[in-house]
Amino acid sequence: QVQLVESGGGLVQPGGSLRLSCAAAGIITSVSGMGWYRQLPGQQRELVARISRGGSINYADSVKGRFTVTRDNAKNTVYLQMNSLKPEDTAVYYCNADISDSDYRLKNYWGQGTQVTVSS
Repeated sequence: QVQLVESGGGLVQPGGSLRLSCAAAGIITSVSGMGWYRQLPGQQRELVARISRGGSINYADSVKGRFTVTRDNAKNTVYLQMNSLKPEDTAVYYCNADISDSDYRLKNYWGQGTQVTVSS
């Protein structure tokens, strides 16, 4: 009914850049908070960046200054611009959002995940 569609992952060299996109699709009443999380190999899933509908942003310390999260409310889409990528950024990146569906029920959704690999 409602799903988050991710794109933009891939293989990049250290120091390179990638831009991830995540669009909420389906019958949607509203989208509140949106953000990005990642799961490093052998690690627990962790916050990367989250942005409220009004534009308030939280970044993980490990990505602050290198990553930028933005959103387009008209498109129900959140983006993650990743610059100066490091091998330690290698992870599966997951989109996450709080969405009110056709029944006006606020639910939390996860994207399917997209692999980001930083390697020479």
